[in-house]
Amino acid sequence: MKNRILLVDGMALLFRGFFATAFRQQFMYNDKGIPTNGVYQFLRYFLDGINTFEPTHVIVCWDMGSKTFRTEIYDNYKANRDAPPKELIPQFDLAKEAVDLFNIPNIGIENYEADDIIGTLAKRYHHDAEVIIQTGDLDMLQLVDDQIDVAIMRKGLSNYEVFNKINFLEKKGVSPEQITEFKGLTGDSADNYPGIKGIGEKTALKLLKEYETMDNILLNIDSHTKGIQTKLINDIDNFHLSKQLAEIKSDLDVDLQLDSALWEFEKSQLNGNLAEIGIRPMNLNFLENK
Repeated sequence: MKNRILLVDGMALLFRGFFATAFRQQFMYNDKGIPTNGVYQFLRYFLDGINTFEPTHVIVCWDMGSKTFRTEIYDNYKANRDAPPKELIPQFDLAKEAVDLFNIPNIGIENYEADDIIGTLAKRYHHDAEVIIQTGDLDMLQLVDDQIDVAIMRKGLSNYEVFNKINFLEKKGVSPEQITEFKGLTGDSADNYPGIKGIGEKTALKLLKEYETMDNILLNIDSHTKGIQTKLINDIDNFHLSKQLAEIKSDLDVDLQLDSALWEFEKSQLNGNLAEIGIRPMNLNFLENK
């Protein structure tokens, strides 16, 4: 049987789980006084991903704080984001404790984001295994490659939009390799970096469809309107900055033996193990094949 590796964006699942269950501001607490709503919903998403994609191996990747090499490059990177709610902060460690119950790796590396760990592992293993990335983060789409699929979580359980090498161009209008070029042109308001002022998504797509890369766009500078020429020339530094911030690393030194990620979960053990860290029992009927 060919290996199928599920790379889980832990932070994306936990934030999604917290906000999906926190809108009424009613939290359940364990005996240590830690809210558990985000972790409980995180586990539902996590197990649903496993049930849906049936991996042989599972790895959960995490951010390690807000300061990374990207904030060193650009002080305002993600500076527009509010601090996590106080009820969520202690659930970061609790979620990792919950993952530990499955005897699979939790991986975080100081100065890097979960995206960079996922990018590194995806590129390391995709030649010999199928890789599926479970996330809600569209930045991950640049990682789509032969045997690397990105499963974007949509509303509810078991609702994924899966991007692969076959469907990518039709879905996005550009190739995975052009995503960082696109981000360099448009910037990203969610991550708070600028791009080229006055270049929106429609113009960026048109330019990249015709010229493929910024290098080719500039080689054909006289073909553009005077307005676009001025924008490109005046803001070229912001293009390079934004592209650098958007690019997911794929060359980190991640210490991992793949055998440690083997998925050998016993459904019957889960609720007893969760009780030990104060998480209420889960209905596991949706785990049809486990």
